[in-house]
Amino acid sequence: MTDDGTLLEGKKGLVFGIANQRSYAYYITKKILEAGGEPHFSHLPGEKMERRLVDATSDLGLEDPWMEPCDVSEDEHLDNVFDRYADEIGELDFVVHSVAFADRDYLKDGNFWETPREAWTEALEISAYSLVAMAQRAAPLMDGNGSIVSMTYYGGEKVVPGYNIMGIAKAALEHSTRYLAADLGEKGVRVNTISGGPLKTAAAMAVGGIREMFDIQEERAPLGRNIEGDEVGDTVAFLLSDRASAITGETVHVDAGFSVTGM
Repeated sequence: MTDDGTLLEGKKGLVFGIANQRSYAYYITKKILEAGGEPHFSHLPGEKMERRLVDATSDLGLEDPWMEPCDVSEDEHLDNVFDRYADEIGELDFVVHSVAFADRDYLKDGNFWETPREAWTEALEISAYSLVAMAQRAAPLMDGNGSIVSMTYYGGEKVVPGYNIMGIAKAALEHSTRYLAADLGEKGVRVNTISGGPLKTAAAMAVGGIREMFDIQEERAPLGRNIEGDEVGDTVAFLLSDRASAITGETVHVDAGFSVTGM
């Protein structure tokens, strides 16, 4: 059995979505590094976002990491990331999609019905279509053995007060995962998504009612607690590895069991 320190030995890939030291992508990167993998990064355009990424990766012991600015709603930006990666790094074994956005004015309990077309389109494009766009560019570089993992939440399956349009986007992300898995399996590319429990990320704190979500999670989850970012990171590292070679098209819940409960 491979030891955890070599779980991802020799594997290289891209991580989209590190915003700071509390983001899911930060914990995922931490676990990729601990497993011997080699992550490379994108960040939202602008000096502020570049500085945040540098600060976060520096905390993980990475000096001068490879990075490229990218607005995932722009095809040209995505082309730049994957083209530069192919030219400078070459081998692509994994992609981590930890990207989502919705207008916080429409992340309030009871106002989903007021969602305008523009907010709907923006949330779906950035949070869900971007996974498809990344897969289009990643699969040809994966040489018959690759893994793509994204991040979702239970609000894509059931109504969670305040999650609103983001829940619709996550539902689209989850079903896109299944369709991508079906299409890309013959190319040796696996596609899965992680449904993590609530975590105090910058994105999560924009959701109306998020503090109540933490309380309800702790009260109703079979394990009687909220989750830790490292637990999601460990699961992603596993899915990126060859140990998960027969797992694709799945929504894997890392939520202390919350998703199995009824009342």
